[in-house]
Amino acid sequence: MSAPDPDSQPIADFKSRPDLFRLLCQAAAALAVLTLGWILYEIIYGAWPSINKFGWNFLATAAWVPNREKFGVLPFIIGTVASSGIAILLAFPLGISIAIFLNENFLARPVRQTVRFVVEMLASIPSVVYGLWGIFVVIPLVKGFGDWATVHLSGVPIFSGPAYGNSLLTASIVLAIMILPTITAISRNSLSAVPHTLREGAYALGATRWEAILGVIVPSAAPGLVAATILALGRAMGETMAVAMLIGNSSRLSWSILSPSGTLAGLLANQFGEATGMQVNSLMYAALILVLITLLVNLAGEAILRYTQKKTAGIH
Repeated sequence: MSAPDPDSQPIADFKSRPDLFRLLCQAAAALAVLTLGWILYEIIYGAWPSINKFGWNFLATAAWVPNREKFGVLPFIIGTVASSGIAILLAFPLGISIAIFLNENFLARPVRQTVRFVVEMLASIPSVVYGLWGIFVVIPLVKGFGDWATVHLSGVPIFSGPAYGNSLLTASIVLAIMILPTITAISRNSLSAVPHTLREGAYALGATRWEAILGVIVPSAAPGLVAATILALGRAMGETMAVAMLIGNSSRLSWSILSPSGTLAGLLANQFGEATGMQVNSLMYAALILVLITLLVNLAGEAILRYTQKKTAGIH
């Protein structure tokens, strides 16, 4: 009969102990879920009187008159989706281009480091500073463009006049700049994670540098690019201060991007401090809608991400 190995005893004792790190991770995950549930409960509880009174009409009504207790968020829903969509359309191609520029070593290292530092600095600027910059810089530019567009592009509904400085276009441009660092950073990480063997294989088959980038590297990094777009869209939808300072905060419906508009986040920021009675309940209802829109965007983005990952891996 062999004697027990004394060296194996500490290992056995270690395995028999509870995994403290695992328990901490599980507790943190559970706490995150409980926190989200608590937030949703408080929002629904505060919005319930408005939900009972207005129902689905709250989403299809354009009137927001607190004195008469008439509330509807259709213009703010449209403004939220439109401003975020325009911001993504402006920021995505620019962010991908900067990511490719930083990843593919087109210029000397000091130049690339400078560009990366500037892009990262954009992420650290407070929202209110973006708003002030937009007031003094972007609004005059948009007003000048709007005056020209209403004369020369008057047949296009999105450029119909009159043109305002505080408008949907102004807020969208500033939003695009605000989400640019998110798209650039995540896209660059995704591009740099593509194996070098794919690039070398493309070159071995006779591909040029741009053919390798656009035909091999970018498609291989597509899941990361989709993730960057989802995160940037979520940031744009939830942005409050800069948008509230620049969009005009109007409850009117308009086809023109040169007209004032409004967002759900801006509505909450502007009116919650002085709201009373049913207005508070309606604002909580608007907050619930904003949460649900963000949730739907994330679910749609997750589905697109999974599809992109399968297509990239060749799974049908």
